[in-house]
Amino acid sequence: MKKIILSGCSGKMGRVVANIIDGRNDCEIVAGVDIHPIEAAFPVYSSVAECPKADVIIDFSHPSCIIPLLDYAKKTQTPAVICTTGLAEVQLAAVNAAAEEIPVFFSANMSLGVNLMAELCKKAAALLGADFDVEIIEKHHNQKIDAPSGTALMLADAVASALPHPSLYEYDRHSRRQKRDKNEIGIHAVRGGTIVGEHEVIFAGRDEVLTISHSAASKEIFAVGAVNAAVFLAEQPAGMYNMGSLVD
Repeated sequence: MKKIILSGCSGKMGRVVANIIDGRNDCEIVAGVDIHPIEAAFPVYSSVAECPKADVIIDFSHPSCIIPLLDYAKKTQTPAVICTTGLAEVQLAAVNAAAEEIPVFFSANMSLGVNLMAELCKKAAALLGADFDVEIIEKHHNQKIDAPSGTALMLADAVASALPHPSLYEYDRHSRRQKRDKNEIGIHAVRGGTIVGEHEVIFAGRDEVLTISHSAASKEIFAVGAVNAAVFLAEQPAGMYNMGSLVD
């Protein structure tokens, strides 16, 4: 039975993760962390430093919480599954540095389907090359703070890694009047209603268009992926892991 600290337990994703863990028999939450404590079946602390020792941490909190969380994880040698998106460069650097000391699982999206989509986009980009323009559209609920989504950037990175030329990410075309640059990857964010998450990668060529898309019907797919990652990571040596590591 793996003992889990759930960071961001009061948030929407934190509650979904708690429900998923409650229905499993291979792991349990021994502590939650959140600046807004809630009534829960486990003790909730305002600081991760107050938490008891656990086998692994799952983090669905806020970028501002990442550095203290990583400091605690390194100090206690606790593996960490980082699911928080919208991290700045300095925070990403801290995640990578932590992986030199402890096991870290980091992915912009915890869905197996989305990670498969990234691989398909990479293959499409390698085959279609510079002859096709690439545009990415991501849609999320009206409460999402960061834009574009971490998943959209992950998909853009997958495409860019397979193209024969350097890529320029274009987020805003309304401020300039000029035709599209061939090296552009357009990234567009839509925010509205209760959309869980939809991502579409468009490869537009001469007289034909290829579209690769993924739609999430609920937040549970991300929670299940995070919990599976936590159970997996608790047994691993120090290093950086992602969804590819989980399915290999």
